[in-house]
Amino acid sequence: MTSVLVYGAYGHTGRFVVAELRERGFEPILSGRDAARLPGGRPASVDDPASLDRALEGVAAVINTAGPFAETAAPVIEAAQRAGVPYVDVAAELEANLDTFARAADSVVVPAMAFFGGLGDLLATAAMGDWTSADEIHVAYGLSGWHPTAGTLAAGRVSRSRRGDRRIRFAGGRLEYVDDALPKLSWPFPEPLGAQPVLGEFTMADVITIPSHLDVPSVTTYMTSVAAACLSAAQERAGSPETFVVDVVVRSGGEERRLAARGQDIYAVTAPLAVEAVERILTGRVRAKGVASAGELFDAPDFLRALAPHVTIG
Repeated sequence: MTSVLVYGAYGHTGRFVVAELRERGFEPILSGRDAARLPGGRPASVDDPASLDRALEGVAAVINTAGPFAETAAPVIEAAQRAGVPYVDVAAELEANLDTFARAADSVVVPAMAFFGGLGDLLATAAMGDWTSADEIHVAYGLSGWHPTAGTLAAGRVSRSRRGDRRIRFAGGRLEYVDDALPKLSWPFPEPLGAQPVLGEFTMADVITIPSHLDVPSVTTYMTSVAAACLSAAQERAGSPETFVVDVVVRSGGEERRLAARGQDIYAVTAPLAVEAVERILTGRVRAKGVASAGELFDAPDFLRALAPHVTIG
C-alpha cells in the first residue's frame, strides 16, 4: 500500500484528506506539530528538520494541510526535496504561494491544490482550450456563506500582516498592492443562483496560480457579499457547509468562454483535489516538473472530470 504523509492531519481539512486517501486505497501517515493529537502518528516540528526527515521516511508523497503556510510550507518542501518525494499543499495564503513559486525544486511541488487556487486554475485552463493567450480571466465565487476554520482565520491574519494590511490585485501583468475599498458589483452566476451582489477584486490564490502558466495580463476574483460578510465576522466554523458555484470567464479579442463548478463544502472538496493530484503525480500523469500549479501540471479537463461526484462541472 502506498504511504502518503499528511502534515496537519488532525486539522479540519487534514481530516478530510486522510479520509479521502483511505477511500482511494492509500495509507495515510499522520503528522503535525502537536504530538498529543497524533497517537500512533509521526509528530514533527517545522523548526526541527531531522524530525521532518524522520516523518517522511518511506512515504511516496506529502500533503501539507497545516497553516499558516508562511510557517510550514518552506520547511516541509525542503524535507520533501531531501526525501525526493512530491509535495502538495492546500495553501490559500497568497504570500506563501508566491514564496513557493519562487523556489527551485527537483521533485514536483504543487502549491494551492485546493478549492481556492487549484480549482479556479483548472477551470480557467480548461476554459482556455486551444487559446494560447487571453485578455482577461475572471473567477467569481458564489458561496452561500463562509464558515471559516481557525486555520483559515489564522492564515488570513498572517497574510494581512505580511502585506501591511493592503490588498492585492493582478492587473497589467503584475501584482499591485492597493489601499482603496473593494468594488461592490453584481455577478451573473449561472442558474439557479443567478445575479448576486459580490465584492470585486476580493483576491484569492487564483491570481497567483493562473498567471504562473497562462499568458493573461488580468486576473480578477470576486466573492459573494454574504460570504465575505461571514468571513469578516471571524466566527469559527459552525453550522451547515456552504454550497458553491465557481464561475470562470475567459475573454480574448471579443470572444468569451465560460466554465463553472458546483458543489458543497469548500473544505471537504479540497480533499479530492489534493489526493487526485498526488495520485496523478505518482502515476506519472504530469506535464511539468518542479514547482507548478494544477493547470500547468495536469490535463485540466480530464482532472475536472475525475472530481465527480464531488464537483459538478459545466
